[in-house]
Amino acid sequence: MEELNKLRDGIDNIDSEILSLFMKRMELCKGVADYKKAHNMPVFQGGREQQVIDRIKALTGDESLENGTAALFTTIMDISKILQNRKILADAPEYSFTAPDFANARKIGCQGTSGANSEAAARTVFGERDYTFYGSFEDVFRAVQSGELDYGVLPVLNSTSGFVESTYDLMAKYQVYVVREVTIEINHCLAAKNDIPLSEIKRVYSHPQALAQCEAFLHENGLEAAEYSNTATAAAKVMADSENIAAICSVECAEKLGMTIIARDIAGCSVNKTQFIVVSKDMLVADDADAVSLMVVIPNTEGSLYRLLTKFYVNGMNLIRLESRPVRDGSFDVMFFLDFSGKLTDPHVQALMRDLEKNTDVFRCLGTYSKNS
Repeated sequence: MEELNKLRDGIDNIDSEILSLFMKRMELCKGVADYKKAHNMPVFQGGREQQVIDRIKALTGDESLENGTAALFTTIMDISKILQNRKILADAPEYSFTAPDFANARKIGCQGTSGANSEAAARTVFGERDYTFYGSFEDVFRAVQSGELDYGVLPVLNSTSGFVESTYDLMAKYQVYVVREVTIEINHCLAAKNDIPLSEIKRVYSHPQALAQCEAFLHENGLEAAEYSNTATAAAKVMADSENIAAICSVECAEKLGMTIIARDIAGCSVNKTQFIVVSKDMLVADDADAVSLMVVIPNTEGSLYRLLTKFYVNGMNLIRLESRPVRDGSFDVMFFLDFSGKLTDPHVQALMRDLEKNTDVFRCLGTYSKNS
């Protein structure tokens, strides 16, 4: 044990030396930042970075450790870039943003029909008013981007079945911004046109997310699942059809359409919640907005995801959400959607976003919202 303690003491001493040298390096980086700022030079200089890595690997002297030393010094350089960006932006003028005006919004839309969960989410934000309903999520995005709608309300994440893929895909396709997030509890029921036994139901229609959330119930009762565009439109289909079919929808929707509720609370989890986003055509920032949404495509190279995540850790920013979707260009590359805690007015957030803009293949700020909505 005494021998092990001696080894550990030796490591502690070396760690202290490494820390001292690291702090000296960061002081030199501040001088580099001042020079770049004075001469209007970019923080990121790819050629210089590669020179450093090649030099370090050549000096390692142990082939088995070359990737390790490359990772170490890559992280050090990433920290240096973050420090330089902070210093360069320290005197930058503060951003000013227009706040969303939910109270006076006139044109608000969501997908489905009256009684849809999206309408319930919209009422949480906008109160009781007339909403415009669209046939698909894409119709809502298109209407917001064109200015036909002031705001659109769309599901983004369910606590049981995960993220809504189509919403993320459409966020990448359309130039709209997240301005609010709201969470509502979902109470699924099985409803039919008439009071019929479960054994006589041939097929159950609903949105894929709702079907996934109620998969156990469907399996236990031998019910065939059929995907439909929305829980409320599925309910409307059932009411318009003479077959022995049923829909998974909200109790409110079923009651509104005059349906017979055959079973209640059929989701696999006792607490089933869905997060919805409110999107607008313009970048609007509420005073209490404390979470930022980004979309990035990073280089398809070794360690690129690790380097991306390191930037958030070094800046002390908590990642709330990280999802990936294919770029859809035949390359098998992926785009990442990240939500993290922070305010757009925070210089550290601005430095991070500047860093990401310069060091990713694609970068978009998708908006900001209050994570406690």
